[in-house]
Formats: sequence, structure tokens, C-alpha cells
Amino acid sequence: MTLAIEGLCAAYGEIEVLHGISLSVEKGQLIALLGANGAGKSTAIKAIMGLVKPTAGRVLLDGRDIAGEAAHLAARAGIVLVPEGRRIFKKMTVEENLQVGGVVRSAAEVRERLADIYALFPTLGERRRQIGGTLSGGEQQMLAIGRALMSRPSFILMDEPSLGLAPLVVERVHQAIDRIRREMGIGGILVEQNVVIALGVASHAYVLMRGSVVLSGDPKTLAASPQLKEAYLGMG
Repeated sequence: MTLAIEGLCAAYGEIEVLHGISLSVEKGQLIALLGANGAGKSTAIKAIMGLVKPTAGRVLLDGRDIAGEAAHLAARAGIVLVPEGRRIFKKMTVEENLQVGGVVRSAAEVRERLADIYALFPTLGERRRQIGGTLSGGEQQMLAIGRALMSRPSFILMDEPSLGLAPLVVERVHQAIDRIRREMGIGGILVEQNVVIALGVASHAYVLMRGSVVLSGDPKTLAASPQLKEAYLGMG
């Protein structure tokens, strides 16, 4: 299964933010979407998800164009979003948060998926009865990712999962993201400011600058390229 973005444009009012970007990700592959603040990274995944309506271009999920469809239809088709800032239900328990993510699944599937999530994030299993708002920032990020995984998606879009987290927690979260790809076979698009970590877990990377893809390729090749620094810092 493939998620392919072709010539995607998006705007806020009369201000165009994305200028015809194209990228693709296979199921079981993780790509990184890099760039400076304001480059259009978050807008790109919101447009893919249906939270921002594209003004042009296509979002092809295994050949079917879902561009412009509502976010809940994208989720039903197999694409989920882990938003920036986690946005968990802070007054609900860990397990209740996870169950919300699996609302479209049968009770048996939810039980099975809960076991998968607790295996991926043992801390969540230990805190399953704890109120979400009392978790640490890192635990809340794990919960947000786990909630997204409950629907058994084909693709997961993650917007700045390491934002505001301590370095040790960031490493744990990204190790889990790598396991999601390898062990669960889920494809992903990772929007990330931490270039080193993003390039370490991704199999391919795209760099945005002012709403356009200016660089793409193998992470190891990009990491050694002076063009990455120029594009990432908005120079050149």
C-alpha cells in the first residue's frame, strides 16, 4: 500500500502555504519531513489528513484520491494523525484514552490492540488506571501515539513528537516509532525539528523551504550534504 502526494497546494485564506509538494511513503516505511519553522511541514500533514483543504493536487491512498475528504474519512481509510501538543483527554484514564482510539473496532480487537500498545509502551500498561492529565510530557506523548495506533492504521502522521521532551525521553519515543514501522508494518510521515534523530529513524527524507520541497533523498546522504544546512536554515 502506498500513500502518494502529488502537486499538493494549500492556503490559509489568500496566502498559499504549500506550493505543489510531492512525496510518497510505502506501508512499513518511515519518511521524515524536515524544515525550519514556517516551512509548511505541519500544514502538509494537516492537508493530507483533511484538516486543511488542499487548493490543488492529489492525496492518493493506494491509488484512490482522498484529497479534500474530511479527517474522519481519512482515519476510516487508514490514515491517523498524532497532533503537535499531544491533545490527549486529560480527565480520562490512560486506558479510556486508548479505548477512544479504538472506537471503530470490535471489543475483541480493542483488547488485542491494548496488549500491543502496552507491549510497545510498558509505562502505559503500568499507568492504565491513571488520569491522563497527571502523566509526564513523555508519557502523554506515548499515550497520543498509542491512541492513534488503536484503530490499526496503515499510515501514521506525527507532528513534532519530541517537542518539549527531555533528550532521554525523545530517544525512547523515537525508538518506539522505529518499532512501529518494523514490527507493526505501519507507514509513517514524521515531522520533526530534531534533524539528527529524524534522519536516524527515517528511510527517506524530504526538506521543505517556504512551502516547497527543496531537497530529498537517503537520510545518510542528506546528513552529509551542506545543502541540508542551507535549506534547513532557510538560506541559499
